[in-house]
Amino acid sequence: MYPDLSYLFHDLFGTHYDNWTSIFKTFGLLLALAFLASAYVLKLELQRKEKDGLLKAMPVIEKKNKSQSTVITLIINFVIGFIIGFKLFFMFSNFDAFKADPAAILLSGKGNIIGGIIIGLIYFAYTYWDLKKTKESTEIKKTIIHPYERTGDITIIAAVSGLIGARLFSVLENLDSFFADPLGQLLSGSGLTIYGGLILAFFIVYLYVKKNGIPPIHMMDMAALAVIMGYAVGRLGCQFSGDGDWGIVNEMAKPSWFLLPDWLWSFNYPHNVAQQGIIIDGCQAHYCRHLIPKVFPTPLYESIASFGIFFLLWSLRKKIKIAGVLFFIYLILQGIERFLIEIIRVNPRYNYFGYDWSQAQYISIGFILIGILGVVVLYKKNKVSL
Repeated sequence: MYPDLSYLFHDLFGTHYDNWTSIFKTFGLLLALAFLASAYVLKLELQRKEKDGLLKAMPVIEKKNKSQSTVITLIINFVIGFIIGFKLFFMFSNFDAFKADPAAILLSGKGNIIGGIIIGLIYFAYTYWDLKKTKESTEIKKTIIHPYERTGDITIIAAVSGLIGARLFSVLENLDSFFADPLGQLLSGSGLTIYGGLILAFFIVYLYVKKNGIPPIHMMDMAALAVIMGYAVGRLGCQFSGDGDWGIVNEMAKPSWFLLPDWLWSFNYPHNVAQQGIIIDGCQAHYCRHLIPKVFPTPLYESIASFGIFFLLWSLRKKIKIAGVLFFIYLILQGIERFLIEIIRVNPRYNYFGYDWSQAQYISIGFILIGILGVVVLYKKNKVSL
């Protein structure tokens, strides 16, 4: 496994573990790649739907008083510069701690105030000098915004609200850990709950696109494609980093029908970033543990299944003429996939109505029922037989 790039480069080039490249964490890199992949899919669909006449460009009128905007810009740039300097100077003076756990340093309140003030003043002075060249006036500007030009805004809004939702649902699922270390649990980058992210991001993005002239029903279809692509890529981050999001112990012999490699049947996650398992003989790296006995590599199963769902939805997107149906099909498929994978996945169980299921399984049943109901209602509303 590759908790960071130093472990990947060790296998590829024989370089040492835990060198300066260890600041690049595998999970974080693949999470960023997941958002980029989602944004790319979303942009393609926004362009296609506009070309097909389903979406329209919107005129936007901006009225700016340059003297007022100058003060705001100066304040914002000073704050940005201060934050960068505050963290950057501290990172350089505590590089070993940053290398071991970048997220803990970046999300902590620790920093260098002098460094923050220096970089903040540099940003402030440069911005002031640049803005001084423009004349004071009130500017009225009318621009045409195409739907695909909002891809960046939608992606950022979905990413931020999704991460917050995922974190909050994870806290609810692990209340004992939260009460033991509230701040640490809130700021932790591990143990994110995908359904929490989906639910919160859905409502926040819904409000944004509705306000900006993109019909939410079409946005739902596009979001289905973008989300499942991002999920497929993101799960690779869980697999390659070994973040603890794996399956239950699997000591069963590989069946004859399973023609794939042994490590796809059971895996020991060497050098896992979760630091779980027993120490690897002779290992002198920072991450030196692997799992004995082996477990089901469920993140990889989910990634494969999600890519399959994406390509199925992608093939259906032009054939289904009723807006919204693709989204509800996504809910059904996502719900089925997650419910089944939870059977062999490590997660807390809750006994409700006589069923001993995980939180994700109960939500999965809700997704499936909502998906079926949504498809039926939309087809009946459009008077089309199923």
